[in-house]
Amino acid sequence: MNRATRPGDDYSKRLPTPSGYHGPTVIATAYLRVFRPLAVMPEGERSHWEAYIAAGEHERPARPRYRHGWTHGRLGIITSEEEGRADVRLIDGEWYVCPWRTRIRTLASLLSLRETIPREVADELVPEVEARRAARELARIRRRDPAAIPTLLQSAWHVPVRWFVLVADEERRIVPRGPDRYRLSYWTTLPEARTRTMRALEVLRRSELDVVADLVEDMASWLSVFPDRAAVELDYDRVSDLFGPLELDEDHSARDLHASLDALEAGDPDRAGAMYERVAMRWAEAKTRESLN
Repeated sequence: MNRATRPGDDYSKRLPTPSGYHGPTVIATAYLRVFRPLAVMPEGERSHWEAYIAAGEHERPARPRYRHGWTHGRLGIITSEEEGRADVRLIDGEWYVCPWRTRIRTLASLLSLRETIPREVADELVPEVEARRAARELARIRRRDPAAIPTLLQSAWHVPVRWFVLVADEERRIVPRGPDRYRLSYWTTLPEARTRTMRALEVLRRSELDVVADLVEDMASWLSVFPDRAAVELDYDRVSDLFGPLELDEDHSARDLHASLDALEAGDPDRAGAMYERVAMRWAEAKTRESLN
């Protein structure tokens, strides 16, 4: 990386183009999004997104733009410049918006990375001094706006099994996205997602599965800051392309996960394990792509 590059430089026109390169490498990514209806947003924010929708910005693909961040560490950081964009849905005549809040997600991800990989690797990728700077900037943003938290979570190459706690099989939908290509997603209300999360926590805590319960509790804490009229979308997005049409049609991960929780609550650990394994095995091969990439 060129250390002479200044923070804030636009990389969108200066990234190297290797011989034979035909476009950006697409990472198959799934998303867990929280959408708020325009009606519950503060006036200023609502006006911004109304203008965004009226201009059709939500229908235009985002042009990849990147900025070089900090240069004091051993590794410079290139981050996506996508502020001011959002995912938008029109459901039953009402507009719902999920702002990307890319800067907040980038800062939170840097801090999370240091906590989830070995210390010696973390120090090479995100030196402690840069982590402290990220933590200070994130704290400043949240002091100005306590509600400034990520409105979406993303996962490369697979859907985390715990996400299926939030949704039910009857909320599943598959839509075409091209010749012989389909996209699977779930849409539910936030109160329903919260109820399912709390029920799963009770079952898992009683069964002494504290490690899994902690992951579900993290989701519950994340959802707790959003208004009751919000909605949750679990979207396979491009992860859908890792499966054929028949495989997607036969994918009932939410149904199988809730069947596992039902069996666990009924005191049938064998069935609970078998149903959970169906979900885990479905995603095991897809998850290996995360390590390979």
